[in-house]
Amino acid sequence: MKLTIKLPKPRNPLAVVAKQRNAGVHGAVNPKRTERRQEKQRLQQLKGGRLKDEE
Repeated sequence: MKLTIKLPKPRNPLAVVAKQRNAGVHGAVNPKRTERRQEKQRLQQLKGGRLKDEE
């Protein structure tokens, strides 16, 4: 009787390439967008009663 060793499944070469890629948001450095988002979040917090108006 011949002895057979079960080999592990080969890795997907495309998965390795995708994991090594530096992914991220397109145009992440946009100060106007950041400011607009912060103001929108602040407005929602004021409406929800989580913050008190400073004025």
